[in-house]
Amino acid sequence: MSQHPFVPEGFAAPTSLDTDRFHLEPLGPQHNASDLAAWTSSIEHIRATPGYPDGSWPPEEGMTPERNLVDLQRHAADFAAGKGFTFTVLDPAGGQVIGCVYLYPSASAGNDVTVQSWVRADRAELDGPLAEDVRAWIIADWPWSSPDLCGR
Repeated sequence: MSQHPFVPEGFAAPTSLDTDRFHLEPLGPQHNASDLAAWTSSIEHIRATPGYPDGSWPPEEGMTPERNLVDLQRHAADFAAGKGFTFTVLDPAGGQVIGCVYLYPSASAGNDVTVQSWVRADRAELDGPLAEDVRAWIIADWPWSSPDLCGR
């Protein structure tokens, strides 16, 4: 990982991305029930998604709502501190969680950010468009020049 800060001091991280297919906003405790339902319904699908090669996430046994809440609180704290940026992917029509996007420092010397995303199995057709729209968003609105797109 680089010795440089993940984002420049004073950088105001974008807090949304809107398309006709989905809305991204920072993941937080308010998404707990819908987030938990989204990923627990799609464990096999997520594990087969590029960027999740080690098979450790999501956990096959799931999580309690309390443990998932702790995870969401950690992501929200990382966002507030500028250490990482996790976004929930919402259906624009109903507001239900249909996926997540993670922007964290890359462990690779050649990259400055690792970009991972997933969508629910019943929304698999959005996987490619989400990855493409996030890639364009990073280039347009974020301070990174060499993202690791995890095989996308």
